[in-house]
Parts: sequence; structure tokens; C-alpha cells
Amino acid sequence: MSSASLRQQLKKRGPFDSLEQEAMLGIMRTSDLLENRLARLLREFDLTPSQYNAMRIMRGEGKPMPCLEVAGRMIQVAPAITRVVDQLVGRGLIEKQQSSEDRRVFLVGLTLAGMGLLKKLDAPIQSLHHSLLGHVSNSDLKTLNKILETARAGVDD
Repeated sequence: MSSASLRQQLKKRGPFDSLEQEAMLGIMRTSDLLENRLARLLREFDLTPSQYNAMRIMRGEGKPMPCLEVAGRMIQVAPAITRVVDQLVGRGLIEKQQSSEDRRVFLVGLTLAGMGLLKKLDAPIQSLHHSLLGHVSNSDLKTLNKILETARAGVDD
């Protein structure tokens, strides 16, 4: 994508109504561009971003965890976490078992196949991050992260 201004990219005739509107649309536009590139890479491995995110959470936990906890840690709200889990179980990438302590709770964790797939994805994902944001200085990335953190803090869940 060229370095055209957001107004030019959106072919917006007049100015934005406010700086907040311009920032909001800029965040949404950037998010869409980045998400599309991530989804394209994950498609090569027959995964959706939600499936990948769920698997990364399980790997980070290191042991089976409640399904609803996975849902609560997702980057994007996944109202259909059961569907995501069932798809991954069907592919043999994760296992799902009923908790012995609370029969209403299902625990999920990665299988060896799931761990292997994530390991195969680690380098391509890091490469994608670098190709998409490597042109931004470390100082600017730190500032961006702080700004995004501040913006999120002002939004109720």
C-alpha cells in the first residue's frame, strides 16, 4: 500500500469530523489490512485466525485449560468458541475432556500434532510481523503500543 493519506485511501471528499474519527477509521483500516495478511498466511496451513489464536493460548498455558478461559483470552471476541474448539478437535490438533472437578467444564489442550503445526508456523508468523511492521522504528512501535494501550483502557469490555 502506498503512503497515501487515509482520506485519499478512502476517497473521502471532505475532512474528517474529528481527530477521534480519523484515528478510529485509521485503526480499523490498518487492522483490516494486517488481519487480511495474517489470514492469508494461516489459510496456507488450513487455519483461521481464531483457531490459531486459540491454539497459541493453549500452548502458552502449557496444560489443559477451561474452554471458556480460552475464549476470555482471545484477541478478538469469539462467540462461537465451541465451534472453533470442535473444528480443532476434529482435525486432531487439540483434545477436549470433561473436568473431573466440575462436569460442566471442558478442558482443552494441544495434541502433539497441534504443537507441531504451531512450531511450523512460528518462523513464518515472525517473518510476517517483520514484513508488515519492520519498516517502523522500535521507538515508534513502543509509542504505538503505548497509545493503543491507552485507547483500550478507555473502552469498556
